[in-house]
Amino acid sequence: MNPYGVPGLSVQEVAQKQNDREEFILLDVREPYELTYANLGSDVLLAPLSELAQQGPQALPEEVLNKDAEIVVMCHHGNRSAQVTAWLRQQGWSNVYNMDGGIDAYAALVDPTIGRY
Repeated sequence: MNPYGVPGLSVQEVAQKQNDREEFILLDVREPYELTYANLGSDVLLAPLSELAQQGPQALPEEVLNKDAEIVVMCHHGNRSAQVTAWLRQQGWSNVYNMDGGIDAYAALVDPTIGRY
């Protein structure tokens, strides 16, 4: 369970969704510089937590504005993403999940080639 008590998916569940080519949005809330250390590729949408804190929903990529879309929010260890998941749910998104453990867990448990920092 993540610190904000929001629904979460394990990194293995996220990897399975990717492998099955399920329709969902993977939203990375890390800062741009963090992408140089580890990232899950070009299909991931970026909305840094710092920009969300300053601009609110205006900082979200257009694809995320569909409140019916399935969204999995990720960060480094799963704490910032849990915070954003809780915030999105408070704003009316209902199909939003935290990627528990973040990209660090993904690299440790799913794909070690991603890199860790």
